[in-house]
Amino acid sequence: MRLRVEFTTEPFDLDEAPAHALVARQVIEAADLDAVDVGPFGNTAEGSADSVLTAVDALLRKTLEAGATRVSLQVNVIEESDR
Repeated sequence: MRLRVEFTTEPFDLDEAPAHALVARQVIEAADLDAVDVGPFGNTAEGSADSVLTAVDALLRKTLEAGATRVSLQVNVIEESDR
């Protein structure tokens, strides 16, 4: 099974990326994922179910430790044709 996760961390700061946003980027870029798109207002990553779920666990734990007050995420099962 393949999954796609879309997520944001808050609070936002338009002038400078907060520590929790930088941590989120590090976690996702270091994970064993096939596709990663990191942006200022949302982030997307996809890969095998195990890889995505492992990355989501690390993402939640580390961004909350780094000061995030909210992490919003959505996980979807994707078909090969969706890629």
